Amino acid sequence: QVQLVESGGGLVQAGDSLRLSCAASGRTFGRYAMGWFRQAPGKEREFVAGINWRSDRTYYADSVKGRFTISRDNAKNTVYLQMNSLKPEDTAVYYCAASLLAFSVAGTSQADYGSWGQGTQVTVSS
Repeated sequence: QVQLVESGGGLVQAGDSLRLSCAASGRTFGRYAMGWFRQAPGKEREFVAGINWRSDRTYYADSVKGRFTISRDNAKNTVYLQMNSLKPEDTAVYYCAASLLAFSVAGTSQADYGSWGQGTQVTVSS
């Protein structure tokens, strides 16, 4: 399993930017697709963005397309989520996750992921 630790959350104003980081342990990080999910109060956890293990393709929820960018640096065992033009509705706890299977594409379902971080809070004020 891959251990994941998120960082970079905080309180920002609408229109601001934040970059979340997710540091992974283990030398096999590069074999796994990675995803970002978020959970707002009273709502279910939802897919935000994913990146294949080869970084050849990325996937986004419609609500964040054009504003968020997922990337990874396998040399640093880290995946990032650059969030621009933040809106109050982006307020949530953000989780990174590693795919259940190695050498897989990034799924959009929680069931596609086997390792999760503890989450980092992002709050966007209006």
